[in-house]
Amino acid sequence: MADAGPARVPTLEAIDEKFGPPEPTDQPSGYFRRMVDADWLRRNGVYATLALLIGVNVVITDNFVSSNTLRLQLVQVAPVLIVALGMALVIGTEGIDLSVGATIALAAAIIPLYIGYGAPGAIGLALFAGVVTGSVAGLLVAGIGVQPIVATLGIMVAGRGVANLLGGEIKSIRDPAIVSLGTDSVAGVPYVVVIAGAVSLVVWGVVRHSTYGRQLVAIGGNKRAAELAGLPVKRVLATTYVVSGVLAALAGVLLAARSRASDPTKIGLLMELAAITAVVVGGTPLSGGQVRIVGTIAGALLIQLIGATLIAHDIPDSTAQMVQAVIVVAAVYVQLGVRRANR
Repeated sequence: MADAGPARVPTLEAIDEKFGPPEPTDQPSGYFRRMVDADWLRRNGVYATLALLIGVNVVITDNFVSSNTLRLQLVQVAPVLIVALGMALVIGTEGIDLSVGATIALAAAIIPLYIGYGAPGAIGLALFAGVVTGSVAGLLVAGIGVQPIVATLGIMVAGRGVANLLGGEIKSIRDPAIVSLGTDSVAGVPYVVVIAGAVSLVVWGVVRHSTYGRQLVAIGGNKRAAELAGLPVKRVLATTYVVSGVLAALAGVLLAARSRASDPTKIGLLMELAAITAVVVGGTPLSGGQVRIVGTIAGALLIQLIGATLIAHDIPDSTAQMVQAVIVVAAVYVQLGVRRANR
């Protein structure tokens, strides 16, 4: 039998002649457009929504454009922002911290008990309570490997119980130094706003310009790869939960100072929802690997302004909570859209 020789590879011209040229399609451009739209919405949606809400309030809300209104909104959002900044760091590691509300209650319960040591001593012990709760969370998550949601849920329940045991009924706070934190100002700016601004700058600088910040983002993006690269994964995770606990305790001190009382049964309730909402709406993905500090600030302001707008128009606070839940779901949906588009 004669050798047939090597097989001939058909040319593109031969394929087109037999089957016709391929039909034109706009799928790639449509895919790219969807990806860009979803990514733009995740990155900038919070700013556009905040600007829109401010514009609406200027038109429909009486006395919205006034120094008193601005002062009130900033004072009210400051504790939420402080907690949200710590939550942003935790979520950046692909974790979650549900214990922040209980830590707030615990810190607030400690202040009237130890006010006899002076304001610095009482505040120091309150902040140390945040170190303790954060250390326990870090030990469970980084040391033992417990899922963050399970570990911090347990601390949330236990911490609130300890706060109720320590604080019991409502206790008033009359120490002038502590009360001044919640009521006084410097150069016309309330102390709580100054503290929240300072914390924001520090956290932003740490995330953007420190080795710890880069390690945190790397661990959130791919924990296994970070371990193989020799990064101190356990130490970074433990430190992150301690920072979150301390910031939550600081918020508890400011809330107690502003209300001049400690009520461990109510203070800090649903603060974890507000903090998570601010972080997620601000563009930090729940999948970790990114921390958007400026977006978190805008998210906290947006959540505060939504609640204030509803209250100003005699809409119940329970409705504001439902709106927060819808916002969280919508923000997560947008993030899922970005992840699918990037695959």
